[in-house]
Amino acid sequence: MKKCVLCLFAVVLFLTGCGAEKMEDVNLKEMSEAAESIRQAANDIATGNALDTKEEGNAEDQADSGSAGENGEKPLLHDISGMEKYAYSCLSDEEKALYQELYSILKEQDSDVEVSTCDIEMVDNVFQYVMTDHPELFYVDGYSVNKYMQGEELKKLTASGTYTYSPEEVADLREQIGSCVDKILQKVPAGGGEYEKVKFVYEYLIEHTEYDLAAEDNQNICSVFLNQRSVCQGYAKAAQYLFDKIGIYSTLVTGTVSSGAGHAWNLVRVDGEYYYVDPTWGDASYVMGEGDSGYQGNPPSINYEYLCVTTEQLCRTHTIDPVIPMPECNSMKNNYYVREGAYFEAADMEKVRGLFEKSYENGTECVTLKCADDDVYRELQRRLIEEQEVFHYLHSEDSQVAFSDNPKQNSLSFWL
Repeated sequence: MKKCVLCLFAVVLFLTGCGAEKMEDVNLKEMSEAAESIRQAANDIATGNALDTKEEGNAEDQADSGSAGENGEKPLLHDISGMEKYAYSCLSDEEKALYQELYSILKEQDSDVEVSTCDIEMVDNVFQYVMTDHPELFYVDGYSVNKYMQGEELKKLTASGTYTYSPEEVADLREQIGSCVDKILQKVPAGGGEYEKVKFVYEYLIEHTEYDLAAEDNQNICSVFLNQRSVCQGYAKAAQYLFDKIGIYSTLVTGTVSSGAGHAWNLVRVDGEYYYVDPTWGDASYVMGEGDSGYQGNPPSINYEYLCVTTEQLCRTHTIDPVIPMPECNSMKNNYYVREGAYFEAADMEKVRGLFEKSYENGTECVTLKCADDDVYRELQRRLIEEQEVFHYLHSEDSQVAFSDNPKQNSLSFWL
């Protein structure tokens, strides 16, 4: 009879801060467990199924449909708009099958379920794709895989999720989140288009969430919907969750920012074109605390620099992780400043006057001008600030005006 040797290795993926870091460790089971496993392996050999090696791993959080069809085949995963989830759509057919298996395991909080691959790297990669697509898996913070081997041949893998809450606790939290989200959705502007819906989510999250590194559950949607305090991962997942609910195609995006810190934000599709949205960097409570916003002095309560921006604009301050391929976002059609008439492709002073008048009429406290390039920015900065032409557009006769110039984003802000 062939001898069996039992070995145990553990690979753990932990989530920290706004991003995720991988960490490796090695552990051994108690000798009694090993002896029992070897005895079981001997029995398995007799039936042609030898257990030889076990490997475990861990990572982060997200969930939605995935029941089996009549022939036992799982249907493709779709969002509420009838479209494939973004990360899922980037996978091969083999990876998609594994995605649905992992999704089903995590959704049902299952453990030790056989999957269709023996490629541990694929499991790790696809797990991240599942979590990227599904913010509703707030109770998942990792996974593990068990390796079953015959001699040196890997025969199968089983996968388990690691869960922060029991099924009963998950059910209760889902009900609380659902109640909160229902109230939010009642406030979505009636008759608005996709841009108006995205703008609503952006503004709502900023106005109702405080950036707090010490917030409980800050890597998932509970922190935002139940506690109103979170970090970037919580903001981005809550935004994604709301986008799904109102029919906006979106996904989570991770990377780093200028300071080198890990960060998370969103990709959205508006009127058929992709844009980036970063509600965390739109929140003044974050801007005030981080010091990398580009603002000199007090920022406006909502910073619109990160509402429907292009790849080029985003990458002035953000770096995108290459884990999931992202489209090139190059449309300005639904950029906030374009939609609001505050985007300047030339130093048009009549347009400046009109923007200030509109702000007075609307009772807006701050006027921001977004410039198409460095030349336009420098010209408007020279005329409005250095030559003090801004006083031509103010209703007040005060000899001072608060302003903020942001050369990194080519924008100028004035407080009325």
